[in-house]
Amino acid sequence: MTAVAEIPLLREPSFRNLYLASAVSQFGTQVGYVAMPLLAVTALNAGPGEVGLLSALTTITVLVLGLPAGAWVDRVRRRPVMIATDLVRAVLLASVPVAWWLGALTMAQLYGVAIVTGVGTLFFDVASQSTVPHLVGRDRLTAANSVLVGTNAAMDVGGRSAAGVLVTLAGAPVAILLDALTYLWSAVWLRRISKPEPRPALVPGERFGRQIGEGVRYLFGNRILVAIAAQGGLSNLGFPLCSTLLPVLLVNELGQPAWVLGAYLAVGGLGSLAGSSTAHLIGRRLGRGRGVCVVGLATAPFAGLVPLVGWSVWVSAAAWSLLCFRTGVNNVLLVSFRQQVTPDPMLGRVNATMRLILMGAVGVGGLLAGLLGEVWGTGTAMWAGASIMALSWIPIWLSPLRRET
Repeated sequence: MTAVAEIPLLREPSFRNLYLASAVSQFGTQVGYVAMPLLAVTALNAGPGEVGLLSALTTITVLVLGLPAGAWVDRVRRRPVMIATDLVRAVLLASVPVAWWLGALTMAQLYGVAIVTGVGTLFFDVASQSTVPHLVGRDRLTAANSVLVGTNAAMDVGGRSAAGVLVTLAGAPVAILLDALTYLWSAVWLRRISKPEPRPALVPGERFGRQIGEGVRYLFGNRILVAIAAQGGLSNLGFPLCSTLLPVLLVNELGQPAWVLGAYLAVGGLGSLAGSSTAHLIGRRLGRGRGVCVVGLATAPFAGLVPLVGWSVWVSAAAWSLLCFRTGVNNVLLVSFRQQVTPDPMLGRVNATMRLILMGAVGVGGLLAGLLGEVWGTGTAMWAGASIMALSWIPIWLSPLRRET
């Protein structure tokens, strides 16, 4: 066991293939994250309500399918699920630039693509998070998640920066086509994972609903997992309240070019990269729970600077980066803890239940952003999001995780 543990993770073929699939598809995802609302705004004259709904639809499907997805993933091998969802998302995203070039693009199509790609992302992410412990072992989860989350954060920076430039030079449809191609790349590398995946052990006659209930009860029966869910839910509610209407605020209201939006979001990606890269050191020095609390408390005051984007775009972006730093730390330390304490046969269900809470919060945040933006203006939505993010560390502080080493 010692010899295996000494092998660098990226020299292990199966994990390396997962890493290569994840890195490039994450780059494309961030390109699409910027390009899709910009296409809606520039090509279809979408307003705050329509942009908010578009953002929400990519995640709101989790509220309907989140729990069944986890139970279903626990019944099947996970790699084929990831490959299939990559291919489906590639085809759907490619349909957007095709429709635009044919002059047939509508908001209804964008909404439909957002819904189905959101379903695909749900199944992919549940399967992927459930696969990592199988590929690396539970004793290397923090190291593996640090590599994956850190690289994803780097792709956030590259993808969002590239999106702003690409949209400016070639247009949003080309950027969305690039996003589709990265999913094809991901499917190719996932097919190359060679480590055998055991067939799930199913209890004969066990009902689907009972399986779902077991995952929910396991999560809510663990005080620390409940605290992680509460912290993540608050954070994921606050972030879209600030970010969803940025295309409307920066491009339409403040008259900034598209590259400024890309640069703003890329600065946040730098914060996530720094947080995920240092999370292992923070956890080792302070303890996982204490580290999350200290970072949360230290970054909370800067949330009040994020809504001041009209006064200074770059002061707001710097504050946004600090909040993203906190997210990078949490994504490594808290996800690793969740994977470590959850039994293999229940990983899909617990991950799906957590994702239901986290991504459901993102969807609700997107809808609230659109509502508040339409009724009271974009500034109100951003102040609401900043207030929630400033307080999101409190559930961890009140939980036993604060003393976790």
